[in-house]
Amino acid sequence: MFFDWAAQPFFTVVTTFIFGPYFVARMTDDPVSAQTAWSNAATISGVIIALLAPILGSIADESGARKPWIAVFAVVKIICLALLWTAAPGSSVAFVMLLIILASVAAEFSIVFNDSMMPRLVSQQDVGRVSNIAWGLGYMGGMIVLIFVVLFLAGSPTTGKTLIGIDPLFGLDPASGEDARITGPISAVWYFLFILPMFLFTPDAAKGKSLGLAVGSGLREIRATLRELRHRSNILRFLIARMVYQDGVNGLLVLGGVFAAAMFGWSTMEIGIYGIILNVVAIFGCLIAGRVDRAMGSKVVVLLALSLLIIATFGIISTGVDFTLFGLVSLPVISTEGLFATPAEKAYILYGLLIGVSFGPVQASSRSYLARSVELHEAGRYFGIYSLSGRATSFLATLSFSIVTAWSGSARAGMATLLIFLVTGLVMLWRTSYPASDR
Repeated sequence: MFFDWAAQPFFTVVTTFIFGPYFVARMTDDPVSAQTAWSNAATISGVIIALLAPILGSIADESGARKPWIAVFAVVKIICLALLWTAAPGSSVAFVMLLIILASVAAEFSIVFNDSMMPRLVSQQDVGRVSNIAWGLGYMGGMIVLIFVVLFLAGSPTTGKTLIGIDPLFGLDPASGEDARITGPISAVWYFLFILPMFLFTPDAAKGKSLGLAVGSGLREIRATLRELRHRSNILRFLIARMVYQDGVNGLLVLGGVFAAAMFGWSTMEIGIYGIILNVVAIFGCLIAGRVDRAMGSKVVVLLALSLLIIATFGIISTGVDFTLFGLVSLPVISTEGLFATPAEKAYILYGLLIGVSFGPVQASSRSYLARSVELHEAGRYFGIYSLSGRATSFLATLSFSIVTAWSGSARAGMATLLIFLVTGLVMLWRTSYPASDR
């Protein structure tokens, strides 16, 4: 559980709510091109993860122990996050993209190995509850870091003061983006400290084959698993459905914050408060989903969460600076003074609440859906393929956004492509058995 607590601030304050919007709105002078570059970084990392995660999962099954793999990728992630401090306005976009790609790949590979430990440690009855609680703990960890940034580090562009009226700690200069750039080193330190309980106290599998033998066996196993999937139609159907809807979820997480920053011109402080609101709601969403998962099953939770995400995405893309629902509801701008001063911003936050309550359960209960559908000895390779199903076409969501945004000049049109993935995935999952075991 504490692995999720340790890992989440990277996704909360770096990729979603603080550093990502800073990269788009303040690091360069062209927000549309910056959104495309940010989307392209997500696309490249998604392709790398899709290609290598199943292979690494199979190797993990053969080598036994997961912790050494997590340690290697932790080093890569921590170094890359620390270097985000160098991303000053006007600095190299390509270098920052490289750091984000490497950090994202390392983070995802670590998750593959951590998730594959779960079926061995948790009973099938409790796996959905534990998965959702862990995800909720992750949001709580991310929220704590986000609150710290907003209250003590993120200065207002006009006054230079933080939300509580003090100068940013450590002498940070908001004008040069230091309040956003510091989130990289902070996330690195947080990750280092809080993965220690997993290394110290969580039982690992016994060491199996040597690395050389494990690689050879793992490659053979992944080939055998892919052939085997043709005869395990229920798991295959689940993985394909998850592949499609997770593309939409990933796109929403990567692009939702930067979309708001570009449309409303939100500062780091406003983006941070928006993120805090979503994370508070997400914690309660996961706690409730854990109970529903245990009582009614993972499939019910995922279907409900996807339905809410579809409604939220429709609301977001239908909102402009002075309207929502594509102009059916006019929201005139009376004042822009204060936080979220315009009615359109308040409507955006309302749609964001639906995202907050849903995006944790849709991922946590997908994880428990698979954990209930596979045997212990095959958990590593199937969670590798599970990561593949979450990333294999994830570049299509961000690539669709990039292409449509560049072609139309409208980020709203680009965001609309996410609905295709969410709706299609929901329909496919509706027709999938639960659990997805064919044995």
